[in-house]
This record gives sequence, structure tokens and C-alpha cells, in this order.
Amino acid sequence: MPATTAKSHSANPFSLLRMPQVALGMTGIMFLFMGQFAIFTYLRPFLEEITRVSVTQLSLMLLALGIFGLAGTGFIGHLLQRGLYAYLIAIPLAMALIAGLLIGAGASFMVVTILLAAWGLISTPAPVAWGLWLSKALPENAEAGGGLMVATIQLAITVGAGLGGILFDAVGWWSPFALGLVLLIASALFAWAAQKESANLSLSVAD
Repeated sequence: MPATTAKSHSANPFSLLRMPQVALGMTGIMFLFMGQFAIFTYLRPFLEEITRVSVTQLSLMLLALGIFGLAGTGFIGHLLQRGLYAYLIAIPLAMALIAGLLIGAGASFMVVTILLAAWGLISTPAPVAWGLWLSKALPENAEAGGGLMVATIQLAITVGAGLGGILFDAVGWWSPFALGLVLLIASALFAWAAQKESANLSLSVAD
């Protein structure tokens, strides 16, 4: 392939946060992964202590989560072509709904199994959706933007899992799920704000 002469606007990934759309989007990503791993990290003790599953049942439930996650990743590419921001908003809202249902119906094996399958179907493709957003928001800064996104995700996983663990020990099994619910709703709000900022930028370019 021929070399390109275009230069990246920013060699420092953190300087990209000066762009409102990027700052909003990265905040949405951070809240998404904080919420996801505040919940996901403590699924096993939840399933063992509240749903009271056996080792075999636990393995099958996690297998179902993985299979449905693979299916969701396969389908998401087609869906994103129809409306990227709609899915960036809908994914965390759906995950928040599942978190709330897990709190309310955690003792039911059948309900929890269905909810975990839905969790895998919805949550696993989330990085694909945000990766597509990154390519559209920073077409000329993909490398720096990708580095910033990876750093944001790693920080979010650590903080979300850590806060979830503190709450799990101090308050009870349900508290990481409640924390994740709130964080996931916040992610949807920031995705909506990023959509508005993107629309404003498009109008400015058109003018």
C-alpha cells in the first residue's frame, strides 16, 4: 500500500481529551467498563451464595454467557451500520436493566441463567461499538486515540472491580450490582452527550 503523508494532529493521547466529543466518549467508555466489571467480577460469589448453583451449573451458565457473547459480537457489525450512537446508548441501558433484574431475581436459577445469556449477548460487543466510534471520531488520530481508549478501559476495569469489592465486603452482595447499574446509566448519558456533540460538529462543518 502507498505510504501516506498525512501527519497525526496529536502525538500525546491525553491531549485528545481537549476535544469535547473525545472527552465525552472516553468518559462514557470509562463508566461502561467500570459498571461492567463492578458486576462481572463478582458473578461467581453471587451465583454460589445467592443463586446457590452447583459447580456444574456454574460452568454451564458461564459457558452460555460466552456463547451468547460470541453470537453478539458476530451480529453487532451489521447492527452498527444502522445507527452507531443508538447502540452506544442502548447497550449500557440494557446492561443496567439486567443488573437490576439480577438483584431482584438472584435466587431463581432459570431467570439468572437467561439474564446472564442476555448479558453476554449485549455486553461482549460493546468494545466493537466503541472501537467504531473511535475510528469515526478520530480518523486521523487512530493510533493515539486507540492508546487512550486502552488506557481508559484498563483503568476503568481496575477501579470498577476495586470499588465493587469494597462494597461487596462492606455492604453486601447486591451493592456491586447497584453500583454497576448507576455507572452504566451514566455511560449511556455520556454516549448521548457525545452524540449531541458530534451532531453539533457536523452542523458546524456544514455551515
